[in-house]
Parts: sequence; structure tokens; C-alpha cells
Amino acid sequence: MDNKHALTDYAADTAVMNTYGRAEIAFVRGDGCWLESETHERYLDCASGIAVNTLGHSHPRLIAALQDQAGKLWHTSNLYRIPGQEAVAKKLASLSGLDQVFFCNSGAEATEAAVKIARRAAYEKGMADRTTILCATGAFHGRTLGMLAATDRPAFRTGFGPMPAGFAHVPFGNMNALRAAMGPHVAAVMIESVQGEGGAKQVPNDYLADARAAADEFGALLIADEVQAGIGRTGHLFSFEQSGIKPDIVALAKGLAGGFPVGAVIASQAVGAAMTPGTHGSTFGGNPLAMAAAAVVLDVLTEDGFMQDVRARAAYLDAALTDLQSVFPSAISEIRGRGFLRGICLAEGVDLMALVAALRDDHLLCVPAAENTLRLLPPLIISRDEIDILIAALHRQLGVA
Repeated sequence: MDNKHALTDYAADTAVMNTYGRAEIAFVRGDGCWLESETHERYLDCASGIAVNTLGHSHPRLIAALQDQAGKLWHTSNLYRIPGQEAVAKKLASLSGLDQVFFCNSGAEATEAAVKIARRAAYEKGMADRTTILCATGAFHGRTLGMLAATDRPAFRTGFGPMPAGFAHVPFGNMNALRAAMGPHVAAVMIESVQGEGGAKQVPNDYLADARAAADEFGALLIADEVQAGIGRTGHLFSFEQSGIKPDIVALAKGLAGGFPVGAVIASQAVGAAMTPGTHGSTFGGNPLAMAAAAVVLDVLTEDGFMQDVRARAAYLDAALTDLQSVFPSAISEIRGRGFLRGICLAEGVDLMALVAALRDDHLLCVPAAENTLRLLPPLIISRDEIDILIAALHRQLGVA
């Protein structure tokens, strides 16, 4: 594998802090599922800014909405009504079956707020000791100090001192372990139905329904972390929909505004009522620009036939990935995930980062994940022809891996 775009020590010649292992490549424009570099090379984007570019790049309706709003008003703060918030919140509440929405700027802020809401709801019911949030091994809920405690991977925690208390972990997908950890100290169970960063693993079919029942039995809340798996990425607007359950709290971000920073927390009336003026806030959260973009994404995803077409094209990808595994059984140990949040779990001897770099040199962008997993996160608008291009690149590079 010729690694011409290897990761570089980015901080060596720039004032940007060296917190990322960046590839030596910069993109200057995008169109649909394609990005163009500053050297005028085109790349099929199956990373989507890490599950962010829901509608691809330069979507005409997103451009029009942001240009229109930019000429009117950017920011006022949450000291005043923001009509765009009211419209997007109403739609999110209706689509989720819940009642109230808090807007923030990112996934970590959304999961942090979800935890605060869950604990505050218990406090308001006179259960101040009910503070523990049960999370899963392999989970990734964000990089703030609080969400590092919710995330159990030591690599993210090293050097950041003691983790905040109030979080515990049970084996991913193990209902017996979850039930054994429940008790009067548990405020909520927080679950990713598909662990993106954790290797595109999805919970067993009945797990969410059983977790909902266990939370009800022990008086705890259920938080659905939909930051990566939500907004259509798994084939439904929310990844919990297929289970038939309704969480108490839902955390959203990434794809909600198609590339404009925004996060959201949706909660039931009973839970959200615990949050009163002064209990939480955000300077930028839900500003008019973010709401203009989020409104377009939700409108497009809820148009008649859109999600059905996403599921049909995702099934086409699934069949192609299954065939790929049959061709390279010694390189691929498992195909994971669903919809357009897919993982190719590589055999132990296959170098994941070398494969990511080789695919990038072959003009295909994808994302590494835990457990030696290659993550595919294309825009939801990817066509069958573009899926064929993706699979062809995988064939070429796995053939020499």
C-alpha cells in the first residue's frame, strides 16, 4: 500500500494544536458525495465528516436556507425567543413521540445535558441519591470530562486526572449484567443502539425493549444516545424506532443540521419539567443559522419515500458487503452495523490504519473505529453507482492488504 497521504505531525508547521492525526490533504469544495482537494483530485466521501454530512456536500436547499438566514440574523442568544427553535423543536418532539427540546452545539454537549436532565429529574422527585448513569463497555459518549467518565476506553482518559463519579459500565448487549447493576442508585441507562466509535456494533434485537422494561421496573430513565446513529443513519430517523420503544431522553447532534454545528436533547414532559430557568444553558445553542439548517435536514428526511429509499440503498450496500466478506474471508471477520453506519471488522493481521490510508490514496474516504474496524459513513444520498465505486475500491485494497 503506497501511503502518500500518511498522517503527519500537524503541529510542526502550524499554530493549530496537535490534537488530531491529520492526513496531509485539504479539501476545498464538495458536491453531493464527492470532495475535491486543493490539488483538484476528487474523493468519494464515505466518512461524511464522521456521520455529519447527512445530505452530502453543497445541498442546494441547505445553501439556500443558510444564505437566506445569514442575510437576516445570525445570533441573539437564548435571552429571547428564537422562532426557528420553536419550529424545529415541535418537529423533533412530534417525530420522536416526546415533548420538549433543549438545543446545544455538539454531541458531547447533548449527552452531558441528557445526564444532567436525568439526575435533575430524580432530584426533583426527592431521590437525590439516584445519580448513577449506567453505560456500556465500548461506549463513546463524548470528550468532555463528564463524558470521558461515561466512555470506558482508557486511551481517551489517560492524563486527564480523576474521572467524575456517577458512571458505571456493564458489558455491551448483556441484559443479565444490566439488570444486576440496576438499583435505587441508578438515575438512567444510556445506550447507543449502534456503537459507532466502538466498532459499529449493534445491540441484540430485543435488547432495547428489555432495557426499557428494566429501567421501568427499577424506576430509572432510558437515554438513547443517537448522536451518531440518529438522523436517518441506520435507516430510520431514530435508531431506536425499530425496537418499538420510546426513550425518556434522546441525545442528537452530528447529522442534525447537515454540517452546521448543532446538538439537541429531546425529553418527555415528565422529565423535562425538572429543568427550569437557570438549570442549564448554552450561549450559541439553537441560534437562527443552526435552526435554518436543521429545519431543512428534517424536512428532506421526512419527505414521502426518502427514508424508504435510504433503506433500499442500504440493503444494496449490505448485500455488497456480504459478498465482499465471502471474497476476502481471511481479511474480514465480521460485517457490522446497519443502514449507512457500517463496519468492516478486519482480521487481526490486517493493519486498519494502513488500509484507511490506502483507500484514501485510492480516492475513497472512510473512518477507523475500535476493534480493528473500518467504518463506512456515506451521506444518506449515496447512489447505487457510488456504492459500486466504494465496493470496487475495497476490493482493490483488500486484495493487497
